[in-house]
Amino acid sequence: MPTFATNRPDDALRGKVAALRTRPETVLEDYQRLMDLAGYTTALPAGVDTLLKINISWHHYYPACSTTPWQFDAVTRAMLKEGWTPPQLIPAQNSTVVVDPKLGSVKNHLVSVQNRHGLEFVWLFEPQHEWVTYEPEGEMLCLPEIFPDGITIPKMFIGKNAIHLPTVKTHVFTTTTGAMKNAFGGLLNNNRHWTHGRIHEALVDLLTIQKEIHPGLLAVMDGTIAGSGPGPRCMEPVEKNVILASADQVAIDALAASMMGFDPLRIDYIRIAHEKGLGVGDVREIEVVGDVDLKEEDWGFTVGDTFASKGQKCIYHGCLHPLEKALLRTRIVPWSIFASKLYHDVCWFPLVGSKRAERVKAGSGWGKLFESYG
Repeated sequence: MPTFATNRPDDALRGKVAALRTRPETVLEDYQRLMDLAGYTTALPAGVDTLLKINISWHHYYPACSTTPWQFDAVTRAMLKEGWTPPQLIPAQNSTVVVDPKLGSVKNHLVSVQNRHGLEFVWLFEPQHEWVTYEPEGEMLCLPEIFPDGITIPKMFIGKNAIHLPTVKTHVFTTTTGAMKNAFGGLLNNNRHWTHGRIHEALVDLLTIQKEIHPGLLAVMDGTIAGSGPGPRCMEPVEKNVILASADQVAIDALAASMMGFDPLRIDYIRIAHEKGLGVGDVREIEVVGDVDLKEEDWGFTVGDTFASKGQKCIYHGCLHPLEKALLRTRIVPWSIFASKLYHDVCWFPLVGSKRAERVKAGSGWGKLFESYG
């Protein structure tokens, strides 16, 4: 298998993050400028098939939760303008045990973008997509222990560029989630919840693997509406009108975390990746281009927990930890799937989330833009 860990094109862009303020009327043009500032044609070797790693954190439309249609649209336009053809651009997403990504692609209006540009979604959980055992060359922190039978990844990912399309939001397990966490929904299969007890180390391992299998890496992050609270789903949507892009997966996550009000070096996955030299996690060392004053933003976001996440943390780190394998890796695991769906889909979204989403649709220019993609 090829390895691209040395002499990478994105090494020249290490520690550089493009950041811009935007508005619904100009967002597509702003994304093009953003990607130019981030050096996307340097980061991504020309003519190489490129994964558009979308993020569908819920099958409902909930602001800040999943890749936005204008984000997906603008990145696709920029790539087509630079000479990539529709067959070379591959939107990809895996499933989770609690989220239906196909339904999510419809409700988040990503399918309309796909159809507009003649793209074809790849659903990694479908049987025609081969998963292969991968033996990383770089140091692994936890994945070989969690998956002693071998780390399996999608065969089609190997040798392709990857563009991550996350949003700016918080997360109950990792404090923030962004470019590095976005690989979680592609490189690992449906058993990736086994890594939650060591999630920070797992994300660092995944970045090590990405640098070995992808000739080029880029992240384009949407913060037009950001999420504060117990993410990645049960958050409070906050209009922030910001977009970010970088070839440095660590640096873009660090800047986003800082803007949200967190110290990136106190977030383990960012700190460990920084210490391993996988990117720049110290905001003082990050070069911001574009609207450079965004480096000084502090939105005062918080994380917190939901009833469901408290139970999960009890299993991963608390009194139920001795029973983790029995509860989450045996035939009785459907109990946890049912419990999560009951809480999120039957209770929280109808009673709380749907009302917040409707308020954004009715009261924000971003809501109107979202509806235009319908």
